[in-house]
Amino acid sequence: MEIRHLRLIKSIVEEGSITKAIDKLHLTQSALSHQLKEAEYQLGIKIFNRANKKLTLTKAGEKIYETANEILNKLAETQKEIKAMVYGEIGEIRISTECYSSYHWLPSVLKQFHLLYPNVELKIVMEATHYPLQKLLDDVLDVAIVSDPIKNENIRYIELFQDEMLMVVSENHHWSTKKYVLAEDFASEHLIIHSLPLETVTVHQFVLAPANVKPKKITPLPLTEASIEMVKADMGVMSMAKWSLQPYLKNNPNLKAIKIGKNGLKRKHYIAVSANKTYPEYFNHFIEFLQTEINLQWNI
Repeated sequence: MEIRHLRLIKSIVEEGSITKAIDKLHLTQSALSHQLKEAEYQLGIKIFNRANKKLTLTKAGEKIYETANEILNKLAETQKEIKAMVYGEIGEIRISTECYSSYHWLPSVLKQFHLLYPNVELKIVMEATHYPLQKLLDDVLDVAIVSDPIKNENIRYIELFQDEMLMVVSENHHWSTKKYVLAEDFASEHLIIHSLPLETVTVHQFVLAPANVKPKKITPLPLTEASIEMVKADMGVMSMAKWSLQPYLKNNPNLKAIKIGKNGLKRKHYIAVSANKTYPEYFNHFIEFLQTEINLQWNI
């Protein structure tokens, strides 16, 4: 039997007459009769009893009608899911960043997107932090947010936003009156960083390493609030993105923000995606959503 036979049987039963089934299936009476005879011939049994121009299901027909409902409903559901996937309504996006500070704004952006696309699952892959580009190449991620792009023909970059890194010090620190600090100023300082490896720390990567300068002491401390408390107590200095530092400066007048370098230390963030994949429409909408929401809501 074919799908058309199942649809035929279902329509005859549910429409209650051959005439109505003809209209629903857009068949002529002779075509409908031919398909019904064909179905009964293939099964070797009668599907309908015919009496006074009325069709009623035989016992075998009842079983076939039950099966037809199951198959056609499952087929309709599958077609709906496939169509949704093709047009970007159902799927998942795996995302990570190279910097833990991004997790301050990322979850709220993802939540807003989920309201628009409730059937798109957004997964933050924390274990890919610090090495998102490699994870992107390994197909562990769909989206990597980075500020240090590498040249690779398999990766496509889309500019997301630009921010500025600042040093945070206590009002009692000898830097507090400086307009900016240079690499050599770090040699006698206790630098508090979020986490290792040091190569992923922006101020080390773009300021200290090129000048071959090592701070007197380096302490990894993954809790921003704890790091801020140490800085307030004049027990060290730390770097933060300007946009993420603003709330702390507002609530702690004894903290000071100092530029890094005469022209400031600015960095661009990029969305990195695979250059070799064809993405569904919802994925492209997600990229556009990231660009718009981050710049509007966070003003960065």
